[in-house]
Formats: sequence, structure tokens, C-alpha cells
Amino acid sequence: MCRRPILSLLLAFTLLVTQVGCWSSKEVEELSIYTGLALDKGELTPLEKELEKKGSRYFKKNKITASVQIVPKKSSGSTEQQGGGGQGPNYVNIAATGDSLLEIFRQLSLRLDRPVIGHHLKVMVVSTELAKEQTMQQLMDFVLRDNDIRPSCLVFLSKDRAASTLVTKYADEVPSIHILYMLRNHFRTSKVMKGVNLSELDGLMHSKKSYILQNITEADGELEFSGAGIIKGETGHWMGSLGQQDVESIGWITGDVKGGAVKTYDKRNEAITYEIKSVKSKITTKVTEGNDISFHVKIESKGRLIENWDDKADPTETRNMKEAEKEFEEQVTSRLKSLMHKLQSEYKVDVAGFGDHLHIEKPQVWKKVKDDWDYKFSKIPVTFDIKLSITDLGSSAE
Repeated sequence: MCRRPILSLLLAFTLLVTQVGCWSSKEVEELSIYTGLALDKGELTPLEKELEKKGSRYFKKNKITASVQIVPKKSSGSTEQQGGGGQGPNYVNIAATGDSLLEIFRQLSLRLDRPVIGHHLKVMVVSTELAKEQTMQQLMDFVLRDNDIRPSCLVFLSKDRAASTLVTKYADEVPSIHILYMLRNHFRTSKVMKGVNLSELDGLMHSKKSYILQNITEADGELEFSGAGIIKGETGHWMGSLGQQDVESIGWITGDVKGGAVKTYDKRNEAITYEIKSVKSKITTKVTEGNDISFHVKIESKGRLIENWDDKADPTETRNMKEAEKEFEEQVTSRLKSLMHKLQSEYKVDVAGFGDHLHIEKPQVWKKVKDDWDYKFSKIPVTFDIKLSITDLGSSAE
């Protein structure tokens, strides 16, 4: 008679003990969650200098300064917070210097009242001065090994102090989150790269291929994506920079263009602007019997004549439209040639994916040239065939 209640109790108990739960969970208020990390060439902060004068020392070499952006800032009682009374920013930056990222993070525990945790690290910014001295493999070793840090974290470069990119003049903004959201404008302009995360960066470093990372510039508390930095695959060091239009040109070659504009000047030297609606790119690899390699890039784009400062020309006339298309094609061709000069003559690196196409299309040839590909690429002819078609004139033809 009483077997049914007992079975019910046993079933309830079994369901209870088999439920998945966070047995080791900690309250957010008890943790220092950091969303941004900036790595700079080692330089003691004023606070560190003062602490060292008072005996706060341990054995280290001052190779790297790590700046951590912690959110949310404690509402009260923290000597680390900037500002007071709720009027300052809703984040706090804390920096320390040493030669081991893990040790630096552990040293922060001597100054904070909450453990630092990296589960929500969104962006890392590395200064080019640091990347000149230390390889990217050295700088990324800890973050790739640490189980707390997710491989989706994005990596950027900065020509100035990387720590300056984690500061804003807007009280309601968190710079590291702002940088993350800036990538959403990739569909507006190909001067904004898609972003390189830790997982992708790990693959690039192990492949020994040269690559680019988006560069961030800061001025007066404002941030801007400004070109990209080149990391030499053979050495792992930063070796130079590309401008905004160079980054855009790489997008034209790879076909990674979701939007943007091409501005040029007509025969009366008035500005005309082409709004990109679509871009298709195809790289063809040619190898002769003597193993001479060449590449041909065919690019087709459709768009609209969105702006015309020449009030003496009627854009609806077929002749004027064809002239505009030719002028836009010449402008894109000029930009591509400028990029190729930098890649092949100035830096002697392939960061536009030509080697990947050779690897896929001619794997046997790739095996022979891959060990010294950057230098060999600098000697390989690359030709372009550009076709831009104006499909409409926007909502007004006047």
C-alpha cells in the first residue's frame, strides 16, 4: 500500500542529485572580471615606482606592462577606482610590470580585493613597440594556455601605448566593449577588418605565414581603426604598417568586401563617389613548365553612383556613366598597384592570401616554394582585371 509514496520519493531524490549545477560557482560581485587587456613595452607606472620605493619588490625583468580593464567597477570602497561618487567611468584599469603574464596577474591580487578572472576577456591590444622586441608567440603563450580565456578573444595592435586604447572620455562607455562593437561596421567599409581571434591567431603563428592585425589609434579619448600592422611569419615580430586604403585593397583581392565607397575625380577634377553593393574576386594561379609562377586577379563589382559634385555633367547619360565607371576602375587599380608595391618591394611579404591559393591549386609546386614563400612572392608577377558596373544613381538623378 505504501510502496508508491516510497518510489515517488526515491525518484525525486534521484532527479535531484543528477541535476547539473555550478557547485563551485562564485558571485560576480566577488570577482574582478576583466574584458580588456593591453600589452606594452615594460615601463613601471608611477604607482609601481612609489610602491617599490616602499619595499614592494620581487625578482623580475621589466619586459612587459600589462593593463587590465575590470568591469563593473565597484560602487564604493575601492582605492583602485577612477573618479568617485558615481561620476567617473564604469570600469577601472590597473597595470603591472614584469616578465610573466601569469605572475603579473597574481601580483595584482596583492592590490585588489577580488580575484582577477578572464572568462569574459573580449579584446587584447598589443603595442607595436613591444611586438618589435618580443615575438607574438611569446606574448600569446599564456593567454592561449589559460583555460579561463576564451579563444574568441580578438587581438589588435596599436602604434602608441596599447594602454591608451583602454581609456575613454565618455562616462557610460567601456573601451574594450566599444572596440568589440566597432567591428560591426565591417559591412559599411572594408577598412574595418573582420577581426582576428586567438584561435585564428594560433593557427597563423604555427603556419609561419605572415599576416596582418587591425591597428587601433587613440586621440583625445576617441578610438579609430587605422590600417593594420604586419607580423612577419618567419620571425613573429611586427615589421611595418599598412594604411586604411591598403587594408581595403586586401579586401578587394580576397573578395571580403561587404560595403564601402570609392571616391575619385572626374575630368573637371570634381569628386564623384561609388557606393559598393557587391564585390566578387577570383585569383587564378598560373605555373609554366619551368615552374614560373604568376597570379591573375579578376574583380567584378556592382554599385551606385551615390555622389556627384560635377553639376556640369548629366550622370544619366550613358557616355558619362561609362566614363565614371572607367574612372572608378582606374582608381581601384591604382590602389591595388600601390598595395602590391608595398607588399612585394617594401616589405616582401604575402598577407593577401596568394600563397593559400597556390597551396590549394598547385600543392606540388607549393611544397617547393613554401619555406621561403615571402621572398619568392616578392618576385612573382601579379596582374589585375577590374570591372566596376554602376547599376543605379540612388534615389535621385539630379
